[in-house]
This record gives sequence, structure tokens and C-alpha cells, in this order.
Amino acid sequence: MSRRATIRTTHDDPELIARALAPDNTAEMETTTEADAVVTRIERETTAGLRSTVDDYAVNLAVALEVAQHAHPTDAGTASDTPDNTES
Repeated sequence: MSRRATIRTTHDDPELIARALAPDNTAEMETTTEADAVVTRIERETTAGLRSTVDDYAVNLAVALEVAQHAHPTDAGTASDTPDNTES
């Protein structure tokens, strides 16, 4: 009998968070987005394995949220808006 957990968290940019989490997903995990939510489903054979995977996911989610805060660049204009420091 498998043990299962579904973790649903809401975010301003759920696609960004899901992409940040994807490299850490294992074969027992599936992460998708639904509207403003990231939904991760985990299935493991043992309760201890499920607990360990959920714990790892929570840590990875915290890191993904921290990284996402810095992933949205501020609008500094386009490259052509910057002064040309070369002399003719």
C-alpha cells in the first residue's frame, strides 16, 4: 500500500516556483500548476519515506521562494536607454 501526500501552495507566479522546484523532484513526485497554485503530489511506499520526501520538499520550497524573490528584475530600461560611454 502506497502513502500519498498532496501539497498545494499559492503564489503570485506559480510557474516560476514550479520551475525552481523541478530539478529536485524525484520519480515519486509530480509538480504542476493550477491557477495561482503549485500542486505537488508525492507517493512513497513507506510512511518514513513519505515523511522524508515531504520534509525535503518543504526545504526546497523555502529555497525556491527565496530565489524567486530575486528572480524578478526591476525595470532598468532597455540596453539602448543606457548612455554610450564610447567616444567617436
